[in-house]
Amino acid sequence: MNRMIKILILAFSCSVFLSCNKQVADSPTPKYVMVIHGGAGTIEKQFMTPEKEKAYIETLTEALQKGYDMLQADQSSLDAVQAAINVMEDSPLFNAGKGAVFTHDGKNELDASIMDGKTLSAGAVASVSTIKNPINAARAVMEKSEHVMMVGRGAEQFAAANGCDTVPPSYFFTQERWDQLQRTIQDEEGNRAAFRIEDIRNSRISGISDADKKFGTVGAVALDKNGNLAAGTSTGGMTNKRYGRVGDSPIIGAGTYCNNATAGISCTGWGEYYIREVAANRMSSLIELQKSSVADAAKQVIEEIGKMGGDGGIIGLDKSGKVAMEFNTSGMYRGTVDENGKISVYIYK
Repeated sequence: MNRMIKILILAFSCSVFLSCNKQVADSPTPKYVMVIHGGAGTIEKQFMTPEKEKAYIETLTEALQKGYDMLQADQSSLDAVQAAINVMEDSPLFNAGKGAVFTHDGKNELDASIMDGKTLSAGAVASVSTIKNPINAARAVMEKSEHVMMVGRGAEQFAAANGCDTVPPSYFFTQERWDQLQRTIQDEEGNRAAFRIEDIRNSRISGISDADKKFGTVGAVALDKNGNLAAGTSTGGMTNKRYGRVGDSPIIGAGTYCNNATAGISCTGWGEYYIREVAANRMSSLIELQKSSVADAAKQVIEEIGKMGGDGGIIGLDKSGKVAMEFNTSGMYRGTVDENGKISVYIYK
């Protein structure tokens, strides 16, 4: 009799265990509606002050909340992407808009692109210096012209004529970015003694490592209630760049790509490698042709860029709400919001 009771207890325990495991296995994974990044690079917790870390977290959270609010109000994924990127462009924390880095000549030259996953329409601007929010100009190019990319003075004229806010070039000046340029020039000339160690350390505390002169971008991907994806990217480019250099951010297929059939994608990192990899489209192709998940495709692209000698990060979101945030640097400012409004923000590896 005792043996029979033990058998019954064991059987009951096993059924409970299996039932619990089945509930865990059957529980749905979060469906994300937005993913953003604020740039990848040498981002180390040991150099970050609590105040600066808090500022990054608050701004990333604000960007996600703005995008989510748009989606909840039945606005398009394009509206959500634009709203989220505007928040980051308006913050001096990121190398885009207000926080843009300086060229060798002491100017700010900004780039941006945006793409609609439903129609494959796209717009981009490059080397602009008077447009407050370059992502807005990129969308104007997409929706109000027959072109995909405009550059320089012509892009500025078109943006102004189509309602984009313009500002004097001095609007983009920030002391931290200016000091970073001066150190980069001195280092290039072999005069590392020109700046004190304290200056370099303070730069790292501000989240602006001199090692990251080739980095800096913000981006967003959103999925709206109609099941449409959109992706956008905005950047101030590379510190100390010359000769009108343009990176991957405004190049459709390199820094930004979006297709409802695969995913919305935005990149950040050493642009030359992302252009050579055609990184954003490469990720989309892996999803389409190899049936890779969005996470596996992102991982493979970053591995390939790393083997070439490049570094940075990539984010992606597919139509089912699955997300990817992959990078091969010590950190990437990034975050997600799911369909229930739960916001998650990350900085370090």
